[in-house]
Amino acid sequence: MLRFKYLIATGILSAFPVWAIASYPVDWGKGFQIAASPTAEKIHELHHLLLIIIFAIAALVLFLLLYVVFRFNAKRHPVPSTVVHNTPLEIVWTLIPTLIIAVIAVPSFKLLYFMDKTKEAELTLKITGHQWYWSYEYPDENIAFDSYMIADKDLKPGMRRLLEVDHQVVVPVGANIRLLTTAADVIHSFAVPSLGVKQDGIPGRLRETWVRINKEGTYYGQCSEICGINHAFMPIVIKAVSKERYKVWLEQAKQKFANADFTQRHFSCLGHTQTISGCG
Repeated sequence: MLRFKYLIATGILSAFPVWAIASYPVDWGKGFQIAASPTAEKIHELHHLLLIIIFAIAALVLFLLLYVVFRFNAKRHPVPSTVVHNTPLEIVWTLIPTLIIAVIAVPSFKLLYFMDKTKEAELTLKITGHQWYWSYEYPDENIAFDSYMIADKDLKPGMRRLLEVDHQVVVPVGANIRLLTTAADVIHSFAVPSLGVKQDGIPGRLRETWVRINKEGTYYGQCSEICGINHAFMPIVIKAVSKERYKVWLEQAKQKFANADFTQRHFSCLGHTQTISGCG
């Protein structure tokens, strides 16, 4: 039934060509970016379910409003009703909202638990927000680098303004990736809409979520928590490649980004022990 509702809502959205869909923001875009992960797919399904429920409620309220206006106007109903209580009606309008909340709550909680963490992570990526750039660490590979936005004057043909960075995050397709977010100064928010990822980075805390990218491509995001004067200039670029290409990149990155001072330590995080460098 949920799948049927999802298809209906998708059909409604596709009927409007101005509702652009992409892996990055577009002019006049009103729809979702294409879902490129299981998390994003589930978020879209929940959204479409809520859209149908909201539309049904609005239609019902409009119908009742029009019915009352025309059925009980002064001309057709000159003698006002003196009914004060209607027990069956009160039971109905109490039970229906309760059922609606239950219908919304069940998939919502399932999605929250699904997004929480993965038990079978093949890769750990630590993300640190700074004013105003991102730092990334692959703790299991002894790789760490900073990622800055490319200024307008340095953009090359085909590059997207305010979205390109000097060093992209490269990850393998189909791998469960543990994401650990923190911040070095103020609260930042690591958000990539097409992957269904939005996690605040809080100074002194390490927050966990995960992602699995379904297909190769380049996915764009931005900081989504106002963090100072250059908040709008710290984009995120994640490049998903095949596992073979990822291994090649990994060997190159070890030479390019290897940090001699990159010391690892064990710590307890969210109920399990990990080997991570420099958690916030």
